[in-house]
Amino acid sequence: MGRPLTDYRSLSLWHATVDDDFTPRPSLPGPASYDVAIVGAGLTGLWTAYYLHRADPTLRIVVLEAEVAGFGASGRNGGWCSALFPTSWQKLVAASSEDGARRMLRAMQETVREVGRAAAAEGIDAHFHQGGTVTLASSQVQLERLRGEVASAHARGFTEEDERLLEPDEASAMLAADPVLGGTFTPHCAVIHPSRLVRGLARVVEASGVPLFEHTRVQSIAPGRVETDFGTVRAEIVLRATEGYTAQVAGLRRAVVPVYSLMVATEPLTDEMWETIGLADRPSFTDARHLIIYGQRTADGRLAFGGRGAPYHYGSRIQPSYDAAPRVFHELRTVLREMLPQLRGAEFTHQWGGCLGITRDWSASVGLDRSTGLGWAGGYVGDGVATTNLAGRTLTDLVTGGDSDLVTLPWVGHRSRSWEPEPLRWLGINAGLRTMSFADVEERWTHRPSTVARLMAPLTTGH
Repeated sequence: MGRPLTDYRSLSLWHATVDDDFTPRPSLPGPASYDVAIVGAGLTGLWTAYYLHRADPTLRIVVLEAEVAGFGASGRNGGWCSALFPTSWQKLVAASSEDGARRMLRAMQETVREVGRAAAAEGIDAHFHQGGTVTLASSQVQLERLRGEVASAHARGFTEEDERLLEPDEASAMLAADPVLGGTFTPHCAVIHPSRLVRGLARVVEASGVPLFEHTRVQSIAPGRVETDFGTVRAEIVLRATEGYTAQVAGLRRAVVPVYSLMVATEPLTDEMWETIGLADRPSFTDARHLIIYGQRTADGRLAFGGRGAPYHYGSRIQPSYDAAPRVFHELRTVLREMLPQLRGAEFTHQWGGCLGITRDWSASVGLDRSTGLGWAGGYVGDGVATTNLAGRTLTDLVTGGDSDLVTLPWVGHRSRSWEPEPLRWLGINAGLRTMSFADVEERWTHRPSTVARLMAPLTTGH
């Protein structure tokens, strides 16, 4: 009845190096009844089960997973536990107020620390290290963009302790890239080993008495019930935590689109090589180009580096073959070697990919409709490692009726409109991805901010 076992260790560097053998847990044995059914055993679903059980141990909670815990983005991401939040400041203000927008971003900053505290308290060795994020500028246009971002942050009530400009020598001391004209630094980010976090959290949730059924595909969600391959699960509350895989649930194909992000990783580098590169305190790193890149120094001394650029697939399709895009892997290795010429002799040992979830307005949200008992969280646009924790704590308060500041944050209850039908969304999303690549080329040619990026921003960033 179950699907064939998959070589889960091949999914990413993180899956390959986790302290877990990926033996699948049992599937749902048949029709059942619970108080709360959580669909998806990624970080959103597992954090929700974790905090919900702690808040009310009498609740009968179940977690349903189509593959194994941490199969998707929760086990394949760049390992940034960051305070980044995808919804723009302007949209947060429009949904609440300037104070509400500040509270949202402060809650994200606190969530970074909460992930570290919770992992330590539960004995999860996720290689959590809060070394912040350094963002480099490799051109004058990028430097001016970073200056504008810092000025905006300070005008909104944040300080040098939240985000500050770096002079060229200070930025280069953090990461000796070439060239470096300056940069920014924020302390509100930790690097982690994603698979260690999500697989460890799954063990903690299961040990608490919450059943986790794997290889249990959910076909549809409706008030009071979840239809699976093994029968109907009835529950007063049904929480959707499917993120990039939402389109595979009946009736939700246009709610969240799966967009692919890919990564490569080097062999463990020598101490001598690290002396020439930097990242001594293991800050995550990126730069101010339009086509997103991201990297970290892993606990075992590798450089793990990723970026966008893989195409969106027609009809929101998700296939294992889409996890690999040789052209993008080659570009990532090229970009990293251009940034860090010190790596030209280093071997790349891993390459992988996976999908993340993007809503039509690029806004993450969490909510519970009391009239139907249906709840949700997601739309993280790749910034989900910390946001999932905030979502889990918020869903807990919404389910239990907890009177907390979390349930008044501006992302609570937000609903994004549906994506356009095909072929419009295929044309629009892929045009946006190509635009970001062209925008970086345009800025190198003109030495001015990209006009194309500004015109396409509502589609490519939601801003």
